Amino acid sequence: CRALWTALRNLSRPMVENLVEAGFAQQGGADPWAALAPVDSDAVYSIAADDPERRVKIRLMRERHVLYLLKGLQGLSASYVCLDASRPWLCYWITHALDLLDALHPARPLHHPQSTARGLRLRIVQSLSFCQNSTGGFGGGNQQLSHCAPNYAACLALLAIGAAGQTSPGETLSDEDLAVREAAWGAIDRVAMYSWFLSLKDPASGGFRMHDDGEVDVRGTYTVIAISSLLNILTPELTKGVAEFALACQTYEGGFGGEPGVEAHGGYVFCALAALALLGRAKEADLLSLERWLADRQTHHEGGFQGRANKLVDGCYSFWQGGTGALLAFLNAPESCPPIRWTCDQPDPSSQSRASGHDAVHPDFPCGLCFDSTRLQQYTLICAQQFPEGGLRDKPGKPRDYYHTCYNLSGLSAAQHPPTKHDPVVWGDASNLLPEVHPAFNIRKTAAHQALEFFSSQPSGHATLLHLFEERNKLRGSGDVA
Repeated sequence: CRALWTALRNLSRPMVENLVEAGFAQQGGADPWAALAPVDSDAVYSIAADDPERRVKIRLMRERHVLYLLKGLQGLSASYVCLDASRPWLCYWITHALDLLDALHPARPLHHPQSTARGLRLRIVQSLSFCQNSTGGFGGGNQQLSHCAPNYAACLALLAIGAAGQTSPGETLSDEDLAVREAAWGAIDRVAMYSWFLSLKDPASGGFRMHDDGEVDVRGTYTVIAISSLLNILTPELTKGVAEFALACQTYEGGFGGEPGVEAHGGYVFCALAALALLGRAKEADLLSLERWLADRQTHHEGGFQGRANKLVDGCYSFWQGGTGALLAFLNAPESCPPIRWTCDQPDPSSQSRASGHDAVHPDFPCGLCFDSTRLQQYTLICAQQFPEGGLRDKPGKPRDYYHTCYNLSGLSAAQHPPTKHDPVVWGDASNLLPEVHPAFNIRKTAAHQALEFFSSQPSGHATLLHLFEERNKLRGSGDVA
């Protein structure tokens, strides 16, 4: 993305100094990137990144990002009509971003009249409930066809909302927050969802269709495996052939395509590796080749990631690629690293496949990550934030949106919490630190662990789940259930 950086060399030093001085939150006026012509990055990094005095002053504009995100929950402009079938995605992007900014906790003021974090969470639960179908799964909107993508988004949003009142294992939930958790997690019809997942299974490939009569790729496959893992409905009947399908998607480059035989791409890479990790089969992939491919996707000038070879940097890949790097680091982490829970029935199934001794961490990868986490944080904080309005974006010159706000923040968290470090690695001001995301689910790690613990006690198993679904259908047929 030389076009992005050629202008930076031509910037006057005072303009760049103003860009990084005293935190972006206090900056006024127009976006100083807006008038930049195409370009090369050394100027901003020589002044901001390598100057310790200015580096500590670069801040994440938390309050402005929160206000921008909250506006998205109050109503959207007509230009968002193209996302009518993506309502759960909008809820997830905004909810997850707010959660990373600690704006969903009940004690957090929202700066909105007649609005509390608890009330906001209940409104989101109610809105998402209208998107769920009685035959199983969530659609993109009310009375829309169930689809793996919005189903994944809706479930993650509901799980994050239910866990938002408890940010640490020892924290006691209030009665009000217990009611929110019950409403959010109880809204997910996991029995019907299991039956629906079975209907999407493609016996020929082992993967899953995105929807009834839809395409089969690693996106749908990952979303089914991820949500099934969180809800404790992952069965051998669902997982049969899944790992083989995902492994067949790895290309000669080292990355993964959406299906066998197509080009490797960041989003598909994350989906394939996360699915394999959740199944305990990641070590069967060529991880060294994948690490090399992933390291090559971090752009030299900008420090952010591109989605595939010879493409431009994009802030959303801070998570799709950065999250993949975090997954690889967890899979290769030594036993002494903090454990992470992957499924309901195993506290830490990845520990059996973790490396040890000299093989535990690649010697050329600082903090166990196969990318430069400092440069990624610099790109997010210096280039991806839109000021003074708030929100994050693809790159300078592009508009902010909720999608890029969500995944820029997720990638920033992944870069700050390498698994081989017990303490976070934070670039810039100490207030830039975000909570840790779970590398396989992309919700807060604490939220994922709470959900896994809760659903581990719920009915599970293929025969049990189908029996419950059939019994419910009989009651509905007799008119005893609404």
